[in-house]
Amino acid sequence: MSKYDPLWSYIHKDNRQEILLSFEQIKGILTCPIDHSVLNYKKELLRYGYQVKEISLKEKTVLFSKVINKEQ
Repeated sequence: MSKYDPLWSYIHKDNRQEILLSFEQIKGILTCPIDHSVLNYKKELLRYGYQVKEISLKEKTVLFSKVINKEQ
């Protein structure tokens, strides 16, 4: 279990095609601030059917998008 599991679970349950979350929203979900380690852990999100599409340091947001299954 990684420290990002609560965030991955939140995104999976949301189930929208794209989900834009601010760093503050992520902090509320994780109960700790997001840090650079998200870059190491973001591959875990694929198990939940999503990927990190964009991280904006200027806007302090992360855009997550649903992975499209090409076999469907």
